Amino acid sequence: MYQFLVRHAQSSSNLEQRVQGQLDVPLSDFGRRQTLALATWALPRDIEEVWSSPLARARHTAEAIAIAIGRKVNIDERLKELDAGIFQGHLWCELEKTKPEEVAAWRSGDPSYAMPGGESRNQLARRGCEVLRELAQRPAKNIVVVAHGGILAASLGSLFARINNTLNAEGIAMPSPLVLHNASVSLLEWPGPRLAILNNIEHLHSEGVASIDQSGLL
Repeated sequence: MYQFLVRHAQSSSNLEQRVQGQLDVPLSDFGRRQTLALATWALPRDIEEVWSSPLARARHTAEAIAIAIGRKVNIDERLKELDAGIFQGHLWCELEKTKPEEVAAWRSGDPSYAMPGGESRNQLARRGCEVLRELAQRPAKNIVVVAHGGILAASLGSLFARINNTLNAEGIAMPSPLVLHNASVSLLEWPGPRLAILNNIEHLHSEGVASIDQSGLL
């Protein structure tokens, strides 16, 4: 099976460099243009199923792909972005001033650290990997999974850390600090998994809608 992992197109909060987490934030105008590029990318591929986070920025990205190829969007609640707790809705530059210790702890990459009121990267990776492994058991040969930068990076980091036996003290694979651009495509091949493509944005460059500012990753 081929799993095409798509990070949602640019949202209004990505543009503002505001922490979204599980807030339901719409796509920006630029993001809506990126969904058209993804729809064009999907056309020549024999995609049988489209799965998505329920959050609007991912769901609307998935709908653009699904409409282009005549499929429906399947929703899985576990594909939501990281719960960023008290960070949600705040600008990163604001948090750097008002919560410098918490921001530093988050940016340290410690997978067990959770923003106050939120969840850790370890918790995020567990549910993300669970979904990807379950989808790998489906009969479809080609699946698109539209989700968020945080959960996709944590899941990929955990899957491949586990393969390389890089575990933390709790025996949990440590998610890698991967960066996935808005509307990027990565490819997992199963059984394995094998990471065949990471963070491909060629389809965005060809349509003039590539954006690599990832300061608002969550």
